[in-house]
Amino acid sequence: MSDRNKQRICLRICFRLGKTATEAHEMLQKAFKEEALSRTQVFEWFARFKRGEMSVEDHPHSGRPSTSRTDRNVEKIDEDRRYTIDEISEATGVRWSSCQRILIVDFDMRRVAAKFVPRLLTKDPKNTRLSLCQELKNQIERDPNFLSKVITGEES
Repeated sequence: MSDRNKQRICLRICFRLGKTATEAHEMLQKAFKEEALSRTQVFEWFARFKRGEMSVEDHPHSGRPSTSRTDRNVEKIDEDRRYTIDEISEATGVRWSSCQRILIVDFDMRRVAAKFVPRLLTKDPKNTRLSLCQELKNQIERDPNFLSKVITGEES
C-alpha cells in the first residue's frame, strides 16, 4: 500500500471522528513530516468524503497511455549504458525526456557531467573494486617501494 493511500485512510478516519480538514492536515504533518499530503489535497479529500465518496482510491484518469516507457524501450536503453541521453534518444527514437526518466526511475542512475552512472554500486563492481584493492595491498606488502615506482602525469 502506498504512503498516499495510508494518509487517505487516516483522513477518512479523521473525517469519521468529526475532525476538521485543518485538524486532519495538522495531524498528517506531525505523523508523515515532509511526505504529508498538501493542505489542498486534504481539503479535496474531505470534500469527497462529504459527498459520500468514501473510497481512498484515485479516480481513473483519462488520457493517452505512455508509449515511450515500454518494456521494449527500457530493454533497448539497458543494452549499453555508456551513451549520453542524446545518443540514446537518437538511437532508440525515444524522446530525450523519456530516456532521462527511464535512466533515473528504472535504472536508479544519476547524472554526472554528460553521462549517467548508477547511484549505488551493484555487487559485481563492489567485488571488482575489493579484489583490486586487496591485490594492491598485497603488492605493497611484498614490495614496500612499489608506490614509488608508479609514474603519474598529464596526458601531454
